[in-house]
Amino acid sequence: MPWKGINDPYKIWLSEIILQQTRVEQGLDYYNRFIKVYPDINALAGASDDKVFKLWEGLGYYSRCKNLLATARYISSELNGIFPKTYTEILKLKGIGPYTAAAISSFAFALPYAVVDGNVARVLSRIFGIKISFESTLNKKIFQNLAQSLLDPDFLGHYNQAIMDFGAIVCKPAQPLCAECPFKKNCYAFKNNLIHVLPVKKKKIVLKKRHLNYLLINKGDKVALIKRDEKDIWHQLFEFYLVETDRNISKNQVIEKFCADNQVESANLKILNYSPELFQKLTHQHISCRFIEIKISERLKNSHRFQWVPRSELKKFPFPRIINQYLESL
Repeated sequence: MPWKGINDPYKIWLSEIILQQTRVEQGLDYYNRFIKVYPDINALAGASDDKVFKLWEGLGYYSRCKNLLATARYISSELNGIFPKTYTEILKLKGIGPYTAAAISSFAFALPYAVVDGNVARVLSRIFGIKISFESTLNKKIFQNLAQSLLDPDFLGHYNQAIMDFGAIVCKPAQPLCAECPFKKNCYAFKNNLIHVLPVKKKKIVLKKRHLNYLLINKGDKVALIKRDEKDIWHQLFEFYLVETDRNISKNQVIEKFCADNQVESANLKILNYSPELFQKLTHQHISCRFIEIKISERLKNSHRFQWVPRSELKKFPFPRIINQYLESL
């Protein structure tokens, strides 16, 4: 992994933000593309929102990308492009919590801060028999204090990287390599047959179900786009005209609602395509989605909300994954 063994705070920060809620296998390609296009923090700070969101497209959790841009612009304009060098100042940056601040402090500046991610918490939980979840803020402090007490002052970065890698490679969530583990004689979970009980699992999240009906409004060779600006999923990404419902409804019901909301006669539009149902699972939500392509000739009410884009240029815009899935299927 190209971010290992380096002390460039920009690259370490970028890798940590990308790897939040993202597997290394997926995040690696994104990291390499970002570094190629934006090799330093000033380059990222000078980029347009849409170009950065397009590069981020498919990673999800878009608030990370929004905070990434905000922090890059703050460091570039207010700190002359120089990354803060203390844990306290790093922690003040937007989108950076205790874990990321500790990682940057340790790996970039050799400061004595233990890095505690899910891998580290799992190692500590099993070896020391910690029977609490790592999820709450209070419990995280317990793990953090233990990790800090174990930190090797002579090999700060090496120790942090080693215990993270140990959790990822040996003390894995499922099928850990206990037979070859050097700690098995001292591991509470191994000695008490609790390997698959520890760490304590968080409670399952109840998924909210949402039904999204998108209308691709074609007028000539152009399609109507809308940028999502409300505080919701996919903030600052683009989408098509949306009719959201609390259950599945027919395409005729979607068209009726669209016509009523925009004062359009249904006789003046033509349905070109109606997609099968597509699905996407987010952390707290289960998205069900259908796409209806229509052709229309008359002016729409509230048309100022729309950005009319040639169909051939749709690939330039950042969309949620489920919309790209539909576009790629055409």
